[in-house]
Amino acid sequence: MVSAAERLASNIDLSVLGRATELKKRLWFVIGALIVYRIGTYIPIPGIDPAVLEEIFKQQSGGVLGIFNMFSGGALGRMTIFALAILPYISSSIIMQLLSVTIPSLQSLKKEGEAGRRKINQYTRYGTVLLAAMQAYGISVGLENTTGPSGSSAVIDPGMFFRVSTMITLTGGTIFLMWLGEQMTARGIGNGISLIIFTGIVAELPGALTGFFELGRKGVITTGVVLMIILIAVGMLAFIVFMERAQRRITIQYPKRQVGNRLFQGDSSHLPLKVNTAGVIPPIFASSILLFPLTIAQFNQGNAPEWLSSITSHLSHGQPLYILLYVSIILFFSFFYTAVVFNPEETAENLKKNGGFIPGIRPGKQTATYLDYVLTRLTVIGGLYIAFVCTVPEILIAEYSVPFYLGGTSLLIVVNVMMDFVTQVQSHLFAHQYEGLIKKARLKGRR
Repeated sequence: MVSAAERLASNIDLSVLGRATELKKRLWFVIGALIVYRIGTYIPIPGIDPAVLEEIFKQQSGGVLGIFNMFSGGALGRMTIFALAILPYISSSIIMQLLSVTIPSLQSLKKEGEAGRRKINQYTRYGTVLLAAMQAYGISVGLENTTGPSGSSAVIDPGMFFRVSTMITLTGGTIFLMWLGEQMTARGIGNGISLIIFTGIVAELPGALTGFFELGRKGVITTGVVLMIILIAVGMLAFIVFMERAQRRITIQYPKRQVGNRLFQGDSSHLPLKVNTAGVIPPIFASSILLFPLTIAQFNQGNAPEWLSSITSHLSHGQPLYILLYVSIILFFSFFYTAVVFNPEETAENLKKNGGFIPGIRPGKQTATYLDYVLTRLTVIGGLYIAFVCTVPEILIAEYSVPFYLGGTSLLIVVNVMMDFVTQVQSHLFAHQYEGLIKKARLKGRR
């Protein structure tokens, strides 16, 4: 059933966009900020041999570095100032969400409203700097110890100066992107951090598709397989849009209340529970965990122990063990992260304080039990949906050399961010149109 807000949004006259000066300023700000981000992904850090680095990344494109390179928009493969992208900030945010559930002091901060949220955001920024510095130092040491197929080192002049300069440069790039994302959120449209990740994925997509169609032109992949994969990709996009918009609406009833001498009738609303509450976190964690041994083995080719080589052979893309573990980890993190972001007891308590109740369910503990029951069933469906969306591209990657950028994680991110962006643009257009109607009504009233 379509809500009233969705019906009103669908009736928005797009010609209002030309008169919505505030919206246009926000859009131009977002475009300018993203251009700055893309320029930074081509500014290399000093002391790197680009030819050797390109050879190294060609060998390790299927490991964890491939995932990180996708999120950084190719900046990691070029080893630029934005090589770490915004991933340290995302990791710090997830860590803070987990800690806010287990540490009582952080739990109390969450309940303090805006002031508590600002304090938690400040802790998240400190964590971002710490994680970025650690990762940057690890990258500098790894680059010094890495050689290309020709035996040449990726670092021109290794040493402590290179390590310190790389750590400062990469950490500064991450901090700048964190600030840029916050500015885009405040002065632009949509979530700035999500838009940065979205831009990085989309920017590398044309090159990946070109390489894929080139394989078809050379006969490596037949025309029938190319058409089949295109149809599967379109179908997957439609399926993702359908599932991401799917939600279970639980009716919330509010009783009659008297304010002064006025009696207000009871009102009803809906508590929307998304099918995919965990978002894209489960596939990101699952991919990182499973591809970590493969990346270590690729870094230590020829020196890796036999047991590690055996594990990596069974954990390559498309292998049965890889698919089984991938689905299992996705389901685990779907339940785990959903439990972190949604607390049935807290929601039931808030409803009870505001006088709301679910028809047929007693307020308090029974409401929390009911919400937990509904959320568990939704999470099962959501986890299976994420596992399906991510498993099908994995099989295609293994069988037909489909570009890594067409993986399930990248499709989920692109669709989610674009849907959120379009929704917020529609909200601004509707608000502008509503303000125009109010002004016209006031003018007619003065006459």
